[in-house]
Amino acid sequence: MEIFEHLSLGFSVAFTMQNLAYAFIGCFLGTLIGVLPGVGPVATIAMLLPTTYALPPVAALIMLAGIYYGAAYGGSTTAILVNLPGETSSVVTVIDGYQMARKGRAGPALASAALGSFFAGCVGTLVLAAFAVPLTEVAFKFGPAEYFSLMVLGLLAAVVLASGSIIKAVGMIVLGLLLGLVGTDVNSGVARYSFDIPELTDGIGFIAIAMGVFGYGEIIANLGRADEKREVFDVKVQHLYPTKEDWKLITPAILRGTLLGSLLGILPGGGAVLSAFAAYTIEKKTKLRPGEVPFGQGNIRGVASPEAANNAGSQTAFIPLLTLGIPPNAVMALMVGAMTIHNIQPGPQVMTSNPDLFWGLIASMWIGNAMLVILNLPLIGLWIKLLTVPYRWLFPAIVLFCAIGVYTTNNNTFDIWIMGWFGIIGYIFHKLAMEPAPLLLGLILGPMMEENLRRALLLSRGSWSVLVTRPISATMLALAVLLLIIMVLPSVKKSREEAFVED
Repeated sequence: MEIFEHLSLGFSVAFTMQNLAYAFIGCFLGTLIGVLPGVGPVATIAMLLPTTYALPPVAALIMLAGIYYGAAYGGSTTAILVNLPGETSSVVTVIDGYQMARKGRAGPALASAALGSFFAGCVGTLVLAAFAVPLTEVAFKFGPAEYFSLMVLGLLAAVVLASGSIIKAVGMIVLGLLLGLVGTDVNSGVARYSFDIPELTDGIGFIAIAMGVFGYGEIIANLGRADEKREVFDVKVQHLYPTKEDWKLITPAILRGTLLGSLLGILPGGGAVLSAFAAYTIEKKTKLRPGEVPFGQGNIRGVASPEAANNAGSQTAFIPLLTLGIPPNAVMALMVGAMTIHNIQPGPQVMTSNPDLFWGLIASMWIGNAMLVILNLPLIGLWIKLLTVPYRWLFPAIVLFCAIGVYTTNNNTFDIWIMGWFGIIGYIFHKLAMEPAPLLLGLILGPMMEENLRRALLLSRGSWSVLVTRPISATMLALAVLLLIIMVLPSVKKSREEAFVED
């Protein structure tokens, strides 16, 4: 019964006019950037972080969360209609969704994606609400040693579950950890790795790095490509609702995708992208019914299951952030930045010290999912027209907005230079096929890991055995070692590669 009291508080917060307005803004922006290729939720949230200074904490987080799970919705629309995934998590939706559109079945494809996303989003939020209290109670038993071990485990899990080369993912995390060391030592007060540059004594600004790598880096990469000729068919969306036979196929597929996404979303490095790829892989291995369309030729299960999985993963990714204070992916790392801006320390104490924020955010996700269904289906024509806007008109506005945003954070032009340099570094990462998201995780978790390790050693009078003599800490370190062993197994390496292949 206690959960109903908490949710009652949450809905009373979420249903204020101000919070409803910001939930709508977040969902609209999320759908918009999901539709537009090359502008992902990480870059958008990084650009909007400075604007949250002027907002109340609850409204700011509701808006940023809406952008995150709204992008998963928007990416499916263009993936189905014009063979152009607006979001990474919608890449697998292209495979069967676009083939359905070409066969005149765009309506059922869009409807199954929207309804699957809505169901999975609601279930994911329910899982978040159900597990929040017990996980928070467990988190209160964590000491510095346990937090350090948990972060080590989280970073290693992010490496295992990251797409692409494991060595590159490890390199990005290590680089993020090293960047997190720049600044003033908390214990001694001595500047380190600042190279006698006064602006670096406070550390490298998280917002400047995020906006540089994801904002400017993506712009430079897009400008380096030739204008793509997009094959846009004049798709008329008719017969929106799936047939009775479609429902028989998509109902179990949505349930499977929801379950998988809810589990994988919690894992570090998991979230929406891995959930979608894994869900599609499972559907392909599920036996086809007599007369069912093969995968790759317009199978509706290939649309419904990945879309359900990526939205469930988007919701449950908030669990480790809100209960343990540890971000499982790059977007959640930015949410940590947003909470820090408002002097809110992420972790189990949020539920007790800011219950209106904690439960208001959870309740707003149900409202946001309902808004997204209403936004996506009727406004399909508008989203498609946005794709005709030339990129040369879009990128100057993004460059200017990034520069204004990062300057207003500290009123310091040095941050703009930092952002510019990291834009070039982000472009280099792009050319080398190095996923920059692990860098953000390392940057956020690095200072937290150092602080907790040093605190644990102080409490144990310098004895490193504290990490293995405490049961919870020892268990997590053992799991971390197990992950290291798993990473070098050839069979696991092959399975990772297969999971991220879209035939």
